[in-house]
This record gives sequence, C-alpha cells and structure tokens, in this order.
Amino acid sequence: MASAVQEEGRQGEEVQGVCQDQTGCQEGSQSHVHNDTELLGDSGSGDPGGVNNGEDARDTGQDEQSSCQTLDSTQSLSESSNSHTPNNRVRRRVGRPRKHPEPGRPPASSVPSMPPPSTSSEKNEELTPKTQKKRGRKSKVELLAMALEKERERQEAGVPIENTPAEDLEVTSGGRPKRRAATVARKYLQALVEELSSHHGKSAQTESQPDKKVTARPTQKPGKVRKRKRRGSDQDSDDATADADFIPEIREEAESEGEPSEDDSLSLDDEDRDPRPRAPYQSVKGKYPGWAANGLPNSIMGPIWSCTAATKDFREERYSSWVFPEWIPTAKDWNFLSGREAEKYLPQEETSPAFKISREGLKEVPDLHRIPRFGCLPAHPERWDTVFFVGGPVWSMEWCPCPDGAMAANQYAAVYCNRGMDDRHKIMGTYSEPALLQIWDLSALSYDTCPAAPARLAYALALEDGCIRDMKWCPSGAWELPSTSRKSPLMPRLGLLAAAFSSAKIAIYSLPHPDALLAYRKTQNKGAVDTEQHIYQVHSVAVLKLGSIQADHDGRSGQCLCLDWLPVDPHNVLAAGFYDGTVALWNLNTKSVLQRVRSPNGRVVTYPYHCFLAHDSIVRVLCWCRASGDLLVTAGEDRKLKLWDLRKTYEPANTFRRYLSTEVCWPLHYSGVWVAEESCYATYGQHGIHYIDSGYLGFKPFFVAPRKGTVWSMSYSDWLNTCVLSDSTGEMIVVLLPDTSLNPANLKRTSDRRFPVHRAELVPFGSEKEDAEAREEGNGDASNGPIREPQTYGELVKKYCLHFHDMDLRTFKNAQQRPSVKRMLATETKGPMSLDKMPLESLHKVRLNPNLSAQSWVLSAGHAGLVRAHCLRAMHSPIVHKMAQESQAQFAAMFVSQGAAADESVATAVRHSTETVVELL
Repeated sequence: MASAVQEEGRQGEEVQGVCQDQTGCQEGSQSHVHNDTELLGDSGSGDPGGVNNGEDARDTGQDEQSSCQTLDSTQSLSESSNSHTPNNRVRRRVGRPRKHPEPGRPPASSVPSMPPPSTSSEKNEELTPKTQKKRGRKSKVELLAMALEKERERQEAGVPIENTPAEDLEVTSGGRPKRRAATVARKYLQALVEELSSHHGKSAQTESQPDKKVTARPTQKPGKVRKRKRRGSDQDSDDATADADFIPEIREEAESEGEPSEDDSLSLDDEDRDPRPRAPYQSVKGKYPGWAANGLPNSIMGPIWSCTAATKDFREERYSSWVFPEWIPTAKDWNFLSGREAEKYLPQEETSPAFKISREGLKEVPDLHRIPRFGCLPAHPERWDTVFFVGGPVWSMEWCPCPDGAMAANQYAAVYCNRGMDDRHKIMGTYSEPALLQIWDLSALSYDTCPAAPARLAYALALEDGCIRDMKWCPSGAWELPSTSRKSPLMPRLGLLAAAFSSAKIAIYSLPHPDALLAYRKTQNKGAVDTEQHIYQVHSVAVLKLGSIQADHDGRSGQCLCLDWLPVDPHNVLAAGFYDGTVALWNLNTKSVLQRVRSPNGRVVTYPYHCFLAHDSIVRVLCWCRASGDLLVTAGEDRKLKLWDLRKTYEPANTFRRYLSTEVCWPLHYSGVWVAEESCYATYGQHGIHYIDSGYLGFKPFFVAPRKGTVWSMSYSDWLNTCVLSDSTGEMIVVLLPDTSLNPANLKRTSDRRFPVHRAELVPFGSEKEDAEAREEGNGDASNGPIREPQTYGELVKKYCLHFHDMDLRTFKNAQQRPSVKRMLATETKGPMSLDKMPLESLHKVRLNPNLSAQSWVLSAGHAGLVRAHCLRAMHSPIVHKMAQESQAQFAAMFVSQGAAADESVATAVRHSTETVVELL
C-alpha cells in the first residue's frame, strides 16, 4: 500500500504545474520564474528537455484541469512564472497522439513548478491540450486525490488502514486502475438475466455463483470467427469510447458460433425467448435434427408436423358440428331434366383433346387418350393419379368438406366450366346465360390407399344466372351421414354451397347426397332411370343481393367476382367483392325484417348489413383470417393489397402496393398472407408467390416461388403447411413452406422446398417431317411468310396434343438430382413462351383437399377441361396416421346411433324460419 501511495503522490506532483497555470495562479515574479526554470533544468539533466514519454506521462493529459484544487489542498505547490529562458524551452511530446483532439484550439502553455526534494528527475512537463472533461463522472486524478485525502485523515485520526483486496482494485502494468464501466454493466445485465430466469428452475444455479464475471469466459480467437468480427477491446486502453457500449454474453456467444448477424435473435431456449414481436430469426435445425423417411431433412418437415397438430386442435375448438338446421334439401325443390331439356346447359365439346401421360421412373410408352364428356380414366395402380373430362375450360373448383373422422366417406368436388372452348369472359357489365354446375364423386380417397373406384359425375345443376366467378362450401357443420333417415321429401345433406354469378347475384344451395337423390328419382319414375347423366334444376335456399327493401341496387355495382365464408363457428357471415370495388357482408342468420324479405317469385332475399368501398376498381379476390371473424384481406385491380378490421372499415388496417393479384390465402397459423400474382406489371423475375406479413411482426415480403408466367391459382393446406400453384405455362408446383412466425428472410436454399407435380406441354402429332408436310398442305409455301399459329380450339386440336410429365411423388429422396426438378429450376424465370398460340396447356385452378382423411390429394384443371387428381404420398407421416385413427374412433362413437329415427326438430326449425319472413309486394 505504501508503494501505491508513493506512486499516486508522484502522479499528483507531475500535474501540479499544469493545474497552477490552468486555474489562473499567475501572480509570481520574474525571479521566481527564473529560479523555477533553473531547478527544472537541473532536475531534468537525466532527461533532456524534461520530457517523459513513458506510461505515466501519457496518463496525465485528460483530467489534469479538474484536479488542480484538490492537489493544492494536499501538497504545497511552488510558485510559477509567465516566462522562461530560451535555453530551457519545454519540448513537445513525441509519444502517442491523442485520438480525439479538439480542432482549432491551441494548446495551453503551462510551466511546471519546482518539485519537492523527495521526487525523482523523471517529470512530465509536456504541453498538454486542454480537453473538456466528461460530464457525470470523476476523473482518475480526482479519484486518486480523494483517496489520498481519506488516507491522510485516517492517519491523523489513528485509524488503521485496511488492505484492499487485489481483485477489487485492478490496475494496469503502469499502476493505474482499470476502467470498470463495462464490467459493472455486464454484471448488472447478468443479474437481470438470472433474476428473469429464476422462475424456470435456474435460481439455484444463479445463487450459487452470483459474482461470476462475464469476462471470465474464454473468448474465441479473432481468426476463428466465421461471421461478423468485432475489434478486441484493450483492457489497458484509455479510449473513452470503449466504455460507451457493451454486448451481453449471450449475444457474444451467438456471434462467435457463426450465427446470422445483426438481425438475428439471441440463442435462447424456447422458455427464455422474449414474447414481444421483434422479428427474430431462430433456426429450426437444432430443434429438428436428422432426416425424415421421405428423404427431406427434419428441419423442413418439422414445421409441417407442428401445423398438423395445431390444425387438429383448432378445428375441434372453432369448428361446428351442425349449422343452419333450417336449410335441409327437399326433393320438392329438385326438378329432373330430360336429355332434350338439358342440352342447352351442357358443354359443347363431347370429346376431350388428345393427351398422353409420361410418369417419372416408369419405362412405358405413353398411350394417346381421348375421353368422352363426363368420362374418366381409371386410377393408375402404382401412382394413383386419375383424370376426367368436364367439357370446357375450368374456372371454379372446390372440394366438399366433411368431418375429420369420416374416413370411409366419399370425397366430392364442385366444378364449373365454360360451355365453349373459345368463350371469353365479359366483366364490364352484368349478364345471364345458361350454366352447368357439376358435382363429381371421386370415391373414398385416402392418403395411404389407391382409389377403389374411378371418378364419376354424381349430378349437375342447370342454372340461368350466368358464369360462376367463385364458389365456396360452408367450412363445417353442413355435412351429415348418407345413411341419415329423414321423412320424405327431406334428404340427407351433403353440404351448403355459395356461388357468385356474373348477374351480380349470390345463391346458396343445399345439396343432398347423390344416393338419396337417385333413390327419390326412382320412386317418381316407375320406368327405367337414365343413369348416364343427372341434370337438375333446383331452387336455392337463400339469395344474397346488394341494396335494401326500399331501394333495389339492380346490379349497379357490377358483377360479383369473389366471395368467402366465415371460417369459424357459427359460419353465419358471408363476404363478397364486386366490380366497382365494394365489399358487402351478409348475416345469414338474421331475423331482421329489413334484411330478410320474400320476393314476388317466392324466394327469400337477404340484404347486407354492412358495405364499404375497399378499392378504386374491381375487387379481384378476398379472404377471411382463418382464426378471426374481424379481419379480412382484399386485393383489387388498383394493384393494392389491403387488410381490414371490420370493426372500423373507414380505413384499412394496412395497405401494400403490389402487382395484380390472382389469389390470396391466409394461413391459419401465421399472421400473414400468401399472394399469387400475374406477370402483368411485374418486374422480371420478381413475380410468383409472395408471403406478406400483416404488419404485426414487421417482416419484409418473402419470395417463395418465382414463375415466368401468370400464376392463375394457388391453394394452401393447414394440415400440411404446404402450398400448390398452377400457372399459364401448364406447370403445377408444390412448395413446402417454412415457419413464418420466424423471420423467413434469413432462410437459405428455398429451392430445396419446391417440387413439380406435373407439367403439360403442347406437342405436334407424328414426326417433324409429317408435321412439316401438314403445314405445307394447309398454309402453302412456307417462304411466303411466317407460319401462323392456331388461334382457335378447332385448329389447335388438329395439329397438337397435350403431353403430361408427372413426377414420382412417392418420395423426395435425391429430388434435386432428378431431371424434372432440374428443368423446373432452370425454367422458373426464363425460357420461351408462345404468346400467339391458344394456351390449351394453361392450368387455371388447383385445390388441396381440406379433409383429414384425404389431406394429401390435390385437384388441378385448366383450359383443356381435363381435371387431374394426384396424391402427394411423400407428405404422409406417422403423425397423420395416428391422428386419423383417433378421429375415426371419435367419429364412430358420435354417429353410431344417428339415423335411427327422423329428426323432428328440423321440420320445426323450417316452420319457424318462414314465420319471420316479410313478403315484398
């Protein structure tokens, strides 16, 4: 301690002359100055000029001004003068330059005072620039002076001096105390972390080592850091900026291990993560190590398994077992049409275009097929895919939902197609024309078995309201067992289907099971029943229109182009978008006499309870949030994507300026939407499928799948966390989506998540020589001009056929080495496109099955009128199998006794529903 006191006293003596000059003590005489200078020159004979460039000389420059008065009180200072002789001029220091000099300020001239006899000849008399002291803390010289003062007072009072432990006072090699601001801050932060984690069972460990220092952890060498490098801090440095910032230990460990930099989150366990939305990135590789049985890493399949379990829990909690009991199909509303009567509703083409199918891994020569109208090919025994022909270009298609445990139930799909192959859509005004809505029975599909029976047309609805722009089934509670016994003329209900027409009308149909409808028809017709086709005219159970009782809107908002059913129980709200940008909301359970009236033709008409202007022009698509009844997303012709809170529709909750959107899906598990886009107005290579965060987590748009053509359709499965898309080039892609609750911008190698399902291309008949001869016969000499590509369906099918290329979907092992995947990656954003030829290969609609028993089946259809069904067998997992078995057992326990007697409550519900209807004259 005595040596430390002497060293501290020596440091105080070195700066006393500077302090005397800076505090204005300049009243000495010329003789005193001369004497002081001579003494300084004699004492500095060992060091010419009196300059000391050692460790102690560098440490006295910054804080000397503030310690002058303290040094005067502890030690007598010699008098100073304002002049000194030329022979003893003070030299400038040639040591290390200052890091933060004050620009434009000349250094203050200072004359050192006469040292006491006990001091040595190594003194610092350099010219030190005046540095402004930092506010809010004391300098080292002040601290040393205060320590000396306290020590002197203790000696005078006779109090023994306590020895300071070595670890409490850390000094440099020159004897100065180290700066401890960063160390204190790290200790404080460490204490906070230990306190917050104490409720997770870590309190015992933190209490046993409360004083553990963060700096005691061995640091990694700078050369071993693979990512961002930080400059190593010098513990002996005087740089004031070293105390300004500090980084906790957890962040240092994440950076030393090579984690993604700057935007990445802390490497904490699940229970220690900050619950606030801060857009972190947390890798799933550590959570799902290894490889799955389908050949993909578990880091890709892990989020899919998590979504499967979460979807099951959500459906049990928010789905309904029975809704709209008054809308039971009755045979009185169904009128059977003869062949002559149904002719004007049928599609014009009686035979499909020629096509052939090549399957990856099978060495077989593809046969050329032509299917009759409403015909089907049997399922392939090894790949399970099937195809059927509906008669025209398909623009609307939806699976019928059923309960999770109905494993043995048949799967149905509603399909609408144009009557003619060359028909063009008119959207400027409303119009009505004959149309046919087809209900297809695809038999009992399962994720692990081949279909036992081919697809067939169950029945079709002959309609007069024009083109069907969009249609949706009621999500749950509308399906019942085909064996349910009801009093005649009531029939068991298959589902409730809402359709949006080009006449600006929305109609809801209560559809029965095909077997019940066929049984009723046999009772009415005593003779033979035509089983080839079943065409019916039917009355809708509800008609939705814009306007009110006093003022009929009369189609002034234009066509209804999109609609969606409220996805959560009780499914009583339906939203629709119109040509003029209006979005309307209907309450299907309303009893208000102002919203529910009976028209002169006897039908019940419902008017909306709320309307608002969502876009400047056409509302192309809208979609509900799958977990809430208050949030809605819309996309319009104004190239804007808007998120709405229906409790305050005077302004959107969020707006995104994007390209023209063709379809939007809002996943159940994430706070964002998947958007499919047209190639029009899009930057080259930047259109396809994007994930857009709603604004809650603050993520940037994530580019999922690039395409070179227009993405006409997209479908998302909550069971599989998977998206399928189809485009104008005839290719259908499946994309295994990541966990978008984490920041997807840091996701690497997104191409490993995309796989082609099948691809369609137009190929000429026969060899190239025969094709050239056919062109010469049809168009004359080729040298007269360019060969004209066929512009109509009749011209095209004479020269071309469709060739489908299917990928082996049984496994994804070595998928990146397969020719189909390599071709997909090579032609995603580049390649030739025939824009002057009729796009017969284009795919307009694609839909994933929403039911648990058939969640891996997908339908795709396009301009050719061919609907194909594929099973994504590689997506099957033991988790799905176990969940399906549990749901089947639960379903059997619930419905084992149903159907024994007629449901009397249904008829009562029908009578009560008609009593509150007001007749409109």
